[in-house]
Amino acid sequence: MSLSGEVETVRVSIDLAVDPATAFATFTEDVDLWWARGRKNRFRAPWVGIMRFEPGPDGRLVEVYDDETGDLYEVGRITAWEPGHRLAFTWRIPNFAPDEITYVSVTFEPIADGTRVTLEHSGWEALRPDHPARHGLTGTGFRMMRSGWWADHFVAIKRFTEGDQP
Repeated sequence: MSLSGEVETVRVSIDLAVDPATAFATFTEDVDLWWARGRKNRFRAPWVGIMRFEPGPDGRLVEVYDDETGDLYEVGRITAWEPGHRLAFTWRIPNFAPDEITYVSVTFEPIADGTRVTLEHSGWEALRPDHPARHGLTGTGFRMMRSGWWADHFVAIKRFTEGDQP
């Protein structure tokens, strides 16, 4: 379903004072250390799991609640794994129907003082206007809400790379 043909892509960027390989490794290997905790930032609240990327092009982004039992929530499947350059994965939150999927693409671009990390989260137009993930918002209001959510996470990774633990 589309909202009057409107594409709902969220895009956020941040500059990190590390090289692209380190930025990629921090984003993927240290995700649980920098990813914000709390009800709005985790997938099966009130449980607090460990965020983890399973590396490689066939990996996943998961929130693990119990390694022994295998209890986890699969956020998405990795569709591109190019260390130091690009990461892409599908994205589903628990209230998505089985056929509702959005897409996240993250690029790591070298700049003079480090790396510009840019995230694009697309595919939101596939969700119906009254979907709970929209919190009653569509169009610009919805994109601003989602952009703010990702921007909060980008501030957290910046603080983490600068040694100021979230």
